[in-house]
Amino acid sequence: MEATVFIISAVIVLTGAGGVVLRNNPVHCALSLVQTLFGVAVLFIAQDAQFLAAVQVIVYAGAIVVLFLFVIMLLGVDRAESLTIEPLRTQRPIAAIVGVGTLGLTLAAFFVAGNRKITGKVADNINADEPNVNQLARSIFGNNVLAFEVTSVLLVIAVIGTVLLARRPARKLETEGDR
Repeated sequence: MEATVFIISAVIVLTGAGGVVLRNNPVHCALSLVQTLFGVAVLFIAQDAQFLAAVQVIVYAGAIVVLFLFVIMLLGVDRAESLTIEPLRTQRPIAAIVGVGTLGLTLAAFFVAGNRKITGKVADNINADEPNVNQLARSIFGNNVLAFEVTSVLLVIAVIGTVLLARRPARKLETEGDR
């Protein structure tokens, strides 16, 4: 039974991930991301990590995807925009500095945490006297703080990618409007 649940949820996750990458419409990509996140939540439930499954659905499938959709709608993907005109001239140099700084902090965290033992388990030993949330917080912000911070950086990169994917060149929209 576990293998069947794993195979079905893995297919859901992989098709959703493929939809995120392969679809042209950003809203459809966000909906494929919801499919992927729900599949991952099923995998968490199969591993007896109900709290993580709930957080996966509430925070990621709910809040983060709504944030992506808000950014997509705020940018107005149906408007023509010239990519050669930069409204803020200092934007690119500041972005490069912030990117190098983020990379430096990530590498510093990697080397500092390099001596720590990283486990592949959600929770090492479940203690019945202590709530699971406390154990999870100790696990995330203790031994696995590097993975947690890398995930936060990946979320920021995903928002930036959403912004870049939502921008369209002016020529393409003008030719579509002529049809």
